[in-house]
Amino acid sequence: MVLINELFVSLQGEGVDIGLPTAFIRMTGCNLRCNWCDTEYAYEEGKEMEIPEILSWMAGTGAPRVCLTGGEPLAQEGVYDLIDALLFQQFDVIVETNGSIDISRLATLPVLISMDIKCPSSGESEKMFIENILLLRTQDQVKFVIADQVDLEFAQQGVESGIPCSVLFQPANSPDSQGLKWLAEEVLGLGLDVRVLPQLHKIIWPDEDRGR
Repeated sequence: MVLINELFVSLQGEGVDIGLPTAFIRMTGCNLRCNWCDTEYAYEEGKEMEIPEILSWMAGTGAPRVCLTGGEPLAQEGVYDLIDALLFQQFDVIVETNGSIDISRLATLPVLISMDIKCPSSGESEKMFIENILLLRTQDQVKFVIADQVDLEFAQQGVESGIPCSVLFQPANSPDSQGLKWLAEEVLGLGLDVRVLPQLHKIIWPDEDRGR
């Protein structure tokens, strides 16, 4: 049994799989309260679902890949039973996690870990479980959401300290964010070997807050 906020099919809007059709399982609950969070409705809203019920929904989507997101999926112990069931059904599984919870168990599984490292503008950068970086594998990815120069310098230090997988820089969606063009130009000027990406779903469906 897991607590689910919403189930939907869309294009992956972030990361190395950007643009690929993906089934999303948004789980309820999060241990952080980032200043620019765009899924606050997932903090509390949701309903209990049995894993066979979720698998039945997945089978009906026709999607070959599934992204567990939130909220924070690792905040629920039942997420591991769900992951095991999805892997048994031979789905490609991506798990998005906020970087504040130990991923050592997750890193033993054949999934793609998409882990945030929260920058100062989030208000939660001090809560990162920094040892997680040592557990990441080459197939995983790390995301920095960047709003301003302070965030950029924080992210640059993180990259230069050594991250063993793909690194993504994404502009924050807050009104005072410097934006995508600024971030792209800064990355080019600094010579950083990272991906600069927008949130694709926010471009395609700018007026839809859920199910995208």
